[in-house]
Parts: sequence; C-alpha cells; structure tokens
Amino acid sequence: MEYIPVLVLVISFIALLAIGTPVAWSITISSLLTMLVSISALPAFTTVSQRMATGLDSFALLAIPFFILSGQLMNKGGIAHRLIAFAKTLVGSLPGGLALINVIAAMLMGAIAGSAMASASAMGSILGPEMEKEGYSKQFGVAVNITSATTGLVIPPSNVLIVYSLASGGVSIAALFLAGYIPGILTGLFLMIVAAVWAKKKKYKVGKRSSLKEVFKTFIDALPSLFLLVVVIGGIVIGVFTATEASAIAVLYTLVLGIIYKEISFKNLPQVLLDSAATTAIVMLLIGASMSMSWVMSYENIPQNISSVLLGISDNPIIILLIINLLLLFVGIFMDMTPAVLIFTPIFLPVVTKLGMDPVHFGIIMVLNLCIGLCTPPVGSVLFVGVGVANTTIQKVVKPLIPMFLAMIFALFLVTYFPQLTLWLPSLFDL
Repeated sequence: MEYIPVLVLVISFIALLAIGTPVAWSITISSLLTMLVSISALPAFTTVSQRMATGLDSFALLAIPFFILSGQLMNKGGIAHRLIAFAKTLVGSLPGGLALINVIAAMLMGAIAGSAMASASAMGSILGPEMEKEGYSKQFGVAVNITSATTGLVIPPSNVLIVYSLASGGVSIAALFLAGYIPGILTGLFLMIVAAVWAKKKKYKVGKRSSLKEVFKTFIDALPSLFLLVVVIGGIVIGVFTATEASAIAVLYTLVLGIIYKEISFKNLPQVLLDSAATTAIVMLLIGASMSMSWVMSYENIPQNISSVLLGISDNPIIILLIINLLLLFVGIFMDMTPAVLIFTPIFLPVVTKLGMDPVHFGIIMVLNLCIGLCTPPVGSVLFVGVGVANTTIQKVVKPLIPMFLAMIFALFLVTYFPQLTLWLPSLFDL
C-alpha cells in the first residue's frame, strides 16, 4: 500500500476543514493535491475537473433539484400548518404533547418534503414559540425539533437515498425508499418516548384531548398533502414512473396545492425558485466535489486497502458493522451527509457485501448513522438551522440533546443488527 497519497489526502482535508474552508472546496483541493503526488500538474487539474463534471452527469440526480423545489413549495404553501394541526389532535393530550406533535409533524413533513432543514425551519418557527408559551424550555424544544427533523432523510422521498443509489452503482431507488419507512418511524417513536419521559419529569403542561370529530376534520384538511405520498411512492413502486419523474410530479402537485390553499401566489414564486436554486447549487457542488474525491481514492486503491484491513481484523459481521458504525459516527461529526455517502459508500459497501449484507440494508444504516452527524457541531447543518430559528446557542441545547442522541443510536443499533426491519417492505413488493 502506497501511504503518501493517503496521508496527503487525509491531512490536507482535515487541515482545510480546520482553517474554515468550505467542505466542497476542502474535498476538491485535497483531491487535487493527492493527484499531484501521483501525476503531473496538467493531467491532475484536468482529471479532477472532469470527474467533478461527469459526476453530475446522471439522470437520477435530476430528482434532487425537483425534490428541493417541492420541499420549498411545501414550506411556503401552508402544508406544515395542516400537518401540525393533524398531529396535535393525535397526541396533543399525552405527556409532552407539543414535543410529540413536533416529532410526528416532522416525520410527516419528511415523508412529503424529504428535507431535514425545511422541516427544522418550519417546525421551529411554528411550534417553537407555542412550546415556550406553554411552559416548555426553549432548549428542550430545539433538541426535539433538530433530532426529529432528520427522520425525513430516512423516510422517503429522500435525496440522500438517491445519492446512495448513485454511489453504490445503481441500487434500486424504489427498494431504498420502501426500506426507509420502518427505520424512520422507529427512530421517531424512540424520540417520542424520550420526549414524553423528559416532559413528564419536568411536569410540562398537557393539552386537552381531541374529539373524533376534530381528528377527522384535521385529517381531511391534511389529506391532500398526505396524498402526495401515495402519488410519489406508489407511482415509483408500481413502476408508473421513475424517481426523477416522480420528483417533477411532486413539484406540480405541491404548486397546485399551495395555490389552492392560497398560501402561494405568483408574486412570491420567484423567491421560492431562487431559494431552491441556491440550495440545489450547494448540493450539486458537494456531489461533484465528492465524486472527484471518490475517483481519486479508487485510483489510489484506498477502498480496496481499507477493505482488506477491516476484513483482516475480523470476519464476524457483528464486529465489522460495529467498527463501520463507529467510523461513520465519527465521519458524520466533521462531514456533511451528501459527500460522506459519496466518499464512504465505495469504501464500506464492498466490505459488507463480502459479509453477505444486502446493499439496501447498508444504505439505510449509512443514512440513519449520518443523520446523527447533522445534529452535532462543527458542521451539523440541521443543528445550526434549529438553533438559529430558536435564537439560542448550541451550548444551551447540548444537555437535552444527549438523551435524543441515545434514542437515535439505539434505533441505529436495532436497524443494523435486525435486517428484517429494513428489508421486509421491499421484499413484500419483490424489490
């Protein structure tokens, strides 16, 4: 094994992150420096730039800007309000009712929009002030909001699962989408249990029980929004359209819904498109940069060498999966989810497939694992959104976040070692 390229890649990447270089540029520059060790300057520059461009040349990636736009339209289109009202009638009378509403509404929002940041922003701005008014501590509300927002990255439609499909060499997006339901809901349930116990311990106020009439009314109000699940996921699973076509249908559906709800007008549509374009540009730059690093690592035989080292430690799947999970938890602290999936899938997927693991199962483990990193500094994007919306500090949120982290790690443990939780639904549909 040639150690110099590996050292250059790792040290330069960590050093660039340490001095505050944006993640996409850190990935690109460290990839370029690694290539310069092996080949001359002109081919190195040409190769890295070509790999960034060709990395984005994928039909499946077209789904990402469409799902981002549909998420923005949902955020502005009154859908979040209706989902919160429906969740309130379901669990508002339980201990920590408003916290449970946050979790359920975030899962529903994630199942429709597929964006953790959109969910954290919407739930934080709507439910945050209401929780404070009812006597909940701001820090507890932020902790619940941040962690529950990440469930939308496991529950489909999920941009990250599309990215994993690309990085893994074409694992079925439909299978990944179906596989995400049970792990995502399981994570949400554990977060709800922790939130209820915490709320009961702190003696937070309990809301009044809703009548069946109220539950039915809010369900009918939220039904057009929830029907998007049937349209998008149902269409993909039965083969009516691809994930990319489904994302375009989601945009049209949410736009029409927002206009019907009178929450979106043609006057504010340009701003929605601009915000979506800005988010898409960031995501696509990360994907392009990550694809170049992934190619450089493959060129230097890094995945094969790491695979040999891991399999040399043990051939016990339990031990190997524990090591991989710990490594991914560490990676998630310092790297955003999209580049982490693109860079580490080619490294770890060959290892787990040699142990007999299904690539769909591993994809859900990886995404669920990296969701935890989105809630941790220094690059936890959802953490910063949640804290920013609530106008508080990370230091104040740490204490209530710890039990939420433990709930997410426990869900990750169950999903890792009980593959049926992930693979049952895809097998039910022969995917």
